[in-house]
Amino acid sequence: MSTEVVVPTLGESIAEATLGQWLKQPGEAVAADEAIASLETDKVAVEVTAPVAGVMGAHVVTEGTTVNVGAVIGSIEAGSGAASAPKPAAAAPVAATPAIEAVADESGDLTLSPSVRRVVLEHGLDPTKIKGTGKDGRLTKDDVMAAVAAGPVSAKAEAAPTATTPVAAPAAARGEERVRMTRLRQTVAKRLKEAQNTAAMLTTFNDVDMTEVMAARTKYKDLFEKKHGVRLGFMGFFTKAVCMALRDIPSVNASIEGDEIVYRNYADISVAVSAPNGLVVPVIRDAQDLSVANIERTIGDFGKRAKDGTLTMDDMKGGTFTISNGGVFGSLMSTPIINPPQSAVLGLHRIEDRPVVRDGQIVIRPMMYLALSYDHRLIDGREAVTFLVAVKNAIEDPTRLLIDL
Repeated sequence: MSTEVVVPTLGESIAEATLGQWLKQPGEAVAADEAIASLETDKVAVEVTAPVAGVMGAHVVTEGTTVNVGAVIGSIEAGSGAASAPKPAAAAPVAATPAIEAVADESGDLTLSPSVRRVVLEHGLDPTKIKGTGKDGRLTKDDVMAAVAAGPVSAKAEAAPTATTPVAAPAAARGEERVRMTRLRQTVAKRLKEAQNTAAMLTTFNDVDMTEVMAARTKYKDLFEKKHGVRLGFMGFFTKAVCMALRDIPSVNASIEGDEIVYRNYADISVAVSAPNGLVVPVIRDAQDLSVANIERTIGDFGKRAKDGTLTMDDMKGGTFTISNGGVFGSLMSTPIINPPQSAVLGLHRIEDRPVVRDGQIVIRPMMYLALSYDHRLIDGREAVTFLVAVKNAIEDPTRLLIDL
């Protein structure tokens, strides 16, 4: 008896996806509701689960194929699958295959994604020696890169000395690799170019003295974490400051629809979060009504679920304003691009000690550059600068966040 595996409903207005990876191979036993494949949509990765328990049947479509909602991609056969599970490909060695590939093949049951497998092979790592932090303990690219940075003790294969020394290519050898863009990257590229072509985009800069907010964080971070169960970061302060500034300068929170301007009395703040396949932008709903603790808790949950690949379409739907923190990657200054149909985005950057003048004296202060990119069709320069100064004032004097100034 065979049960078809079909592409599930992916969300409103999403009719197709790309089959990113098969998580189960033909002949392997599967449990009901176990993830057997991963689909890439325009925004997130979606897992396809087994409708019944049994044995993974034939793959109807291959990885990288575009599939529509409801399409049959495979089947589940009756049985346990214990005796029919395929052996690793390394059982039939080929003389021309480098020893490094044997390490990856012998660990085939780890279900490495193509990008992870490529990094493992490039660096001669044994994936069984690396702790996975992805869903169900799967290895992510970040896990492998962390193992590379940690050095040979934690990640190099111990049982196969030849695997740790890949054959050196001739000095004159040149190579290149072609990798199909993921659906998410294609969508990001299309939307960002669309923003450049549509909006009259302009960026204004300011800098902010982080002394007071850093002092407040240092003073209360332990008590905050003990009470709320989440670390006190800077995003909570910046999100509250942004919500106050958006209330005072409503055009920054508005958007253009046709020949109309849509003003909003709420702030749904999109925050850029790092995921294994790139940045994603989930939305903090009604941020204007949330405490710093609730904002930090929400962002922490987004970060964890982005790493696990469990963010949903609804998590990233909407958003009226975006905050992007390039400082966590070391960025000193940038001109962020608007996320349509939003009209503005605030870019945060790294904190760096710099000499500044205070009361006629040159002193060292922890400074951060702020960048506001905005649609000049809707937001005037005066409004953009006023908004940025309001955020700056609130961060330099956090008491303003408490007394609503």
